[in-house]
Amino acid sequence: MEQFNDLPEVELIDRILAGDTRLYELIVRRFNPYLYKIGRSYNYNHEDTQDLMQDSFVDAFKGLDTFEGRAQFKSWIMRIMLNNCYRRREKWSFKNETSMEINDATQPMFSHSNPDSHAILQRRELRRVIEDALSRLPLEYRMVFSLREINGLDVAETANILDISESNVKVRLNRAKDKLRREIEKSYSPSDLFEFNLIYCNNVVDKVFVAIGSLSN
Repeated sequence: MEQFNDLPEVELIDRILAGDTRLYELIVRRFNPYLYKIGRSYNYNHEDTQDLMQDSFVDAFKGLDTFEGRAQFKSWIMRIMLNNCYRRREKWSFKNETSMEINDATQPMFSHSNPDSHAILQRRELRRVIEDALSRLPLEYRMVFSLREINGLDVAETANILDISESNVKVRLNRAKDKLRREIEKSYSPSDLFEFNLIYCNNVVDKVFVAIGSLSN
């Protein structure tokens, strides 16, 4: 399996569709952290998020032959996760904000290179403050913040996944940052926000493959 670790998603998908379904484990492991952050940013708890991840990976597996490669696979599977989060909760809607002043040159909120930042993040209290602050943001701001700042997507990718304009992405991100900056420290990295610990990865992989196995029964 290790010899396939560096293969791009498109090649992995071709091999999976050709019958080597075991390679889907690499897809699951590769995108576990992204889907986990989406579920938690949607305010689902750890257990519900893992259930949604399993459903999303199974849905993606069933629809692999529909992936045309026009967009990044990451965007494709993250949209599946978002759709599953949406369906599990009462219908939510995004309203188009009126145009406001947008500074295209704004710096990423997580641009600090302070070597002590990672150590600071490990403090449980600070992580609690960060996650609590995010959970209080309106959903439309929280999801843009999650995709842009935590998952590292660019403006175009975020707009595509959420089906909103790039201007709205910038507006919502600016508003989210304004709200968060009042409550949390500025010197931290996005990698530990809603961290998907590797000890959970095997569990998700096992559940996904049990579900995939049942598709052929």
